[in-house]
Amino acid sequence: MFFFSGPFQIPAAHHPPPQQGFPTMPQPKAPPLPGQDYYNSRPYQPAPPPVSQYHGPPGPSTPSRPPEGAALHNHSMPPPPHTPPLSNSYSQHLQPRPGPYTQPPNQLTPTPSQGLVQTSVAYNSAAMTPPFPKALQSSAPPPGPAANLAMPVGGSYPPQPGHAGTSYPSLPPGYQSMQAPPSTLPTPPLTQHYPPQPQQYHQPPAGPAQLSSALSTLSLQSQTPEALLVLNLLQERNLLPAGPVPAPTPCLPQDLQKLNCSPEVFRSTLTSIPQTQSLLNKAKLPLGLLLHPFKDLSQLPVVTSSTIVRCRSCRTYINPFVSFLDQRRWKCNLCYRVNDVPEEFMYNPVSRSYGEPHKRPEVQNATIEFIAPSEYMLRPPQPAVYLFLLDVSHNAVETGYLDVVCQSLLENLNSLPGDTRTKIGLITFDSMIHFYNLQDGLSQPQMLIVSDLEDIFLPTPDSLLVNLSESKELVRDLLKSLPQMFTKTMETHSALGPALQAAFKLMSPTGGRVTVFQTQLPTLGVGALKSREDPNQRASAKDVQHLSPATDFYKKLALDCSGQQVAVDLFMLSAQYCDLATLGCISRYSAGSVYFYPSYHTEHNPAQTERFQKDLKRYLTRKIGFEAVMRIRCTKGLSIHTFHGNFFVRSTDLLSLPNVNPDAGFAVQMSIEENLVDMQVVSFQAALLYTSSKGERRIRVHTMCLPVVNSMSDIFAGADVQAITCLLASMAVDRSVTASLSDARDAVTNAAIDSLVSYRSSVLTIQQPGLLAPACLCLFPLYILALLKQRAFRTGTSTRLDDRVFAMYQLKYQPLSYLMLMIHPALYRLDDLTDEGALNINDRTIPQPRALQLSVEKLSRDGAFLMDTGSDLYLWVGKSCNPTFLNQVLGVQNYANVPLNQNQLPELDTAESARTRAFIGWIREQRPFYPVLHLIRDESPMKSSFMQNMIEDRTESALSYYEFLLHVQQQVSK
Repeated sequence: MFFFSGPFQIPAAHHPPPQQGFPTMPQPKAPPLPGQDYYNSRPYQPAPPPVSQYHGPPGPSTPSRPPEGAALHNHSMPPPPHTPPLSNSYSQHLQPRPGPYTQPPNQLTPTPSQGLVQTSVAYNSAAMTPPFPKALQSSAPPPGPAANLAMPVGGSYPPQPGHAGTSYPSLPPGYQSMQAPPSTLPTPPLTQHYPPQPQQYHQPPAGPAQLSSALSTLSLQSQTPEALLVLNLLQERNLLPAGPVPAPTPCLPQDLQKLNCSPEVFRSTLTSIPQTQSLLNKAKLPLGLLLHPFKDLSQLPVVTSSTIVRCRSCRTYINPFVSFLDQRRWKCNLCYRVNDVPEEFMYNPVSRSYGEPHKRPEVQNATIEFIAPSEYMLRPPQPAVYLFLLDVSHNAVETGYLDVVCQSLLENLNSLPGDTRTKIGLITFDSMIHFYNLQDGLSQPQMLIVSDLEDIFLPTPDSLLVNLSESKELVRDLLKSLPQMFTKTMETHSALGPALQAAFKLMSPTGGRVTVFQTQLPTLGVGALKSREDPNQRASAKDVQHLSPATDFYKKLALDCSGQQVAVDLFMLSAQYCDLATLGCISRYSAGSVYFYPSYHTEHNPAQTERFQKDLKRYLTRKIGFEAVMRIRCTKGLSIHTFHGNFFVRSTDLLSLPNVNPDAGFAVQMSIEENLVDMQVVSFQAALLYTSSKGERRIRVHTMCLPVVNSMSDIFAGADVQAITCLLASMAVDRSVTASLSDARDAVTNAAIDSLVSYRSSVLTIQQPGLLAPACLCLFPLYILALLKQRAFRTGTSTRLDDRVFAMYQLKYQPLSYLMLMIHPALYRLDDLTDEGALNINDRTIPQPRALQLSVEKLSRDGAFLMDTGSDLYLWVGKSCNPTFLNQVLGVQNYANVPLNQNQLPELDTAESARTRAFIGWIREQRPFYPVLHLIRDESPMKSSFMQNMIEDRTESALSYYEFLLHVQQQVSK
C-alpha cells in the first residue's frame, strides 16, 4: 500500500508505459574450468618472521547465466597444485535489451570533457559502411564456469602495534653504502599528448606481416641495452628512479612507433610478443593488456563522416597499422584480408587532396573518435537520466551526509552532463520507500510513500523522473528542504533492496545512472544482511572469510540493470561493518563505481567530509557515456580469455557497459593460440561505442602495434614491470575469492620467483652469485612485496573486512597510473624544496623532489616528508624539523605548536609556502579523485598509517625488503 503527504490527487486510471521485459533464462550447469598452470606451483614458505598463512574454503558461488556465444577462458596465476587456478569473476552472461543500433555489438559515444580540444573533420559522402558487425569470430579457449566473486573493500589503516617508527634499523652486512646503478629508468615526460594535427605517414607497400625488411635491421637488445643490464638486487640499493617509472617503448620502426597508442591509454605487460605460447610459458611472465579507454584527453581527433572504413571480415576499424597495397586496396592488420578503399576515403579534407588515403586522420592517429551517422541507429539515443537514492534512516541523518549531498547537487545542477532531454529523480528510503512527484506545474514537490516492501510499485510512474530544465525549480525546492525533513527521525531500519527494485522499475524504460548513498547494513526486505565480521579475527592466522557475497540478490539485480542499460554507483558512508563484499556487486556487474568513506561524519571526521565533497563534485560533473559496449580485437593467433574491471561480459570480446566514465580502467589476460612465426608485428584494437550525454552516438578507437620476437632475451627486454604488477594484482584478487588469501599471496610471490628463474636459466650466459635481474625487472620483487603488504592482501595486521574488500575493488578497477601509487606509494622530502629541475606549467613553478625509498632509514628528525598513497597525502614532520619550514610553511613557531588534526596548509606569503603548496596542488591535479592531506607528528593518531606504508621495513608480521630478497634468492637458487 502507499499513502501520501501534500495535495496529491490519485489519477482515475493510470497506465504505465510499456517496459521492455527481461527474458527469463535457464541455468545450465557450467562445464568444469580447465587449469592452465604455466607458473610453477608451490606454496610460499617465507623466512622468519613468518607471514600468517590462511587456509579455508572458498566463498559461496552464484548460479551462472548461460553465455551468448563462447564463454571466457580463465587464466591461472602460479597456483599451488591443490588449489584452483585464478579465475575470471566476470564470466556471467546475460541477454541484453535490444539496442537502438542496427547491429548490437560495437559502438560508443562520449561527450568531450571541458577543455577538450577536438579536431573535427567533416566528410560529405553518400556511401555508408555497415554498422557494428557481428562479434569477431576468433577462436577462443573452451568455456569456463561462471565464478561468483565478491569484491573486497578498503578504508583507513588501523594502528599497527610494534611499529613506532622512531628507530632506524641498520642494514644487513653487504647492503650498506651501495652506489646507485646506471640510470636504467630514465624519467619520461609526465604526459604524452596526441599531436593536434595528423602527422604525415608514408606507409610501405607491404602489410604488417611483411615488415621483416624493416624490422630485421632492428635488434631489440641493441636498441634497449639498458633494459637487459644485469643487476644484483642484493647489492644494488638505490634502484628507484628520481621520478615516475616510464613505460617501455616497443622496438618498432620509427614511423610506426611515432603513431602508436599512448601507454596512458593502452599498454601491454610485454612490449615484445613471443612467437609461441610455449615461449611465453618458458618466460613465466603474464601476457595481458591494461586499458584506460575513456580517459580525459587533451587532444582527441574527432571525425564526422558517413563512411566509417572497416575490414569486411573481422570488422577492424582502419588504423595507422594497416597497409595500402595501392591507392584502391588496403590490408587489415588483424586478419590480413584485402579490402577495397571506398571512393569517399580517397579525399582528405585536411589537406584537401585526392588520392592519398594513407594521409587521412583515421590512418594517422592511433586514438580517434567517430561521430556515428544516423544510419547506425534504429531509435534515438537515450537521454541522460539521473536517479538519486538516499538513505534517510536515523544513522544516515546523524552522519550529516544528507546536507553535503543536497548542497553539492544544488551547486552542480547546471553542470550535470546532458541536454534539453536530461531527466532527474530522487527516492529516499528507511523502513519505507519515499517517492517525489516533481511534475512541472506543481507548486511544491509531493512525497508519495510506499510501505509495502514485498511488492514494490511506482505510485505515479510518469512524474517521478522529470525533465530537468522544465522542473528545475521544483528539484531545487526539494533539495533545499530534504535535509530538514528527516532531522527528527528515529527510524533505524534500511530497506535498500526494495529501494533498488523501485529504482530498477523506474529506470528500465530509458536506462541511465542510479546513484545510491548508503550508511549501514540493509535490514529490511529483500537483500537484508547480517554482520559477518568478527573483529577478534582481523589479525588472526586463520584464513580471511567472507570475501564473497552473502547473497546473490545484488548481483542478479545488477545483471537485470545491465540488460536495461542501467548502471548503479554506490557511495558507502559508514562507521560500522557494511558488507561491501555483498553490496558492491550491484555496481560491479552493472559497470558502476563504488566509493567508500569509512568512519564518515561531517563534524567528527572533517578529512573524510572534504574528500566526499571533492569526489562528489567530480562525480556529478565528469563526462559520461551511456548504453556503451566495448570490443577488444587482436591479430589472428592471439586470444582473450579473462577480463578485469566493472562490467558484464556479453561475449568473448564484448563488454556491456551501461555507463562508462573517464576514471575507469580495465585489464585483459591473453594467450597465444596459434604460432606467430610468420608475423613481424601484431596489433590490438579497443573500440568503445557509447551515447554521449548530448545524445550523440560515438565510437572511440584505440590501436596498438607491438613487435613479435623469438628469443627469451627480447621478451624480457620488453617487459613492462608496472603493467605486470597491476595485472597480477587483479589476478590475485580473483584467487583470493575463489581459493584463499594465502593462495593469492603464494601466487604473486611465485610469479616473481619463476620469472627470475627463467631469466637466470634462459637469458644469462654466465652464472654469477646473488639475485640477478634485468634492469627492466629490477623493481619487480619490490612491487611484489608492496602488493603483499597492501591492504588487500596483508596478513597478521588488524584489517577491517570492508577495508580489505574495498582495496581489492580498487585493484580491479583503477587505471594503472593511480593503481601503482596505491601499491607502492611515493615519498618526498619537502623541507628543502628548490626550483632546480622544476616544471613550468601555466606560469607556475612546480618543484620536482626526488622520490625516496619507503624506509624509515630515509626519514630524518630535522626534515619534513610527504608520502603520496594515491588516495591520501601524509606530511610527516620530524621533532627537530627545520624552524624555517615550520614558520614559513606551517605557520607555527615550534614543533609543539604543530596541530594534530590539520588537513590544510595555510596560504602564507613566503617562497617556501608557495613551493610546497604548488607541489601538493600539482599532485592533486594529476588524478580525478581528491587525496586528503594529513599533517602528522609523533603523537598523531595517523602516524601508524604513515608507517605501515614503509614497505621496505620489517614489521611484526612481514619481511623487510632485504629479507624478502634473500627468500627470493633462496628459491631461485634451488
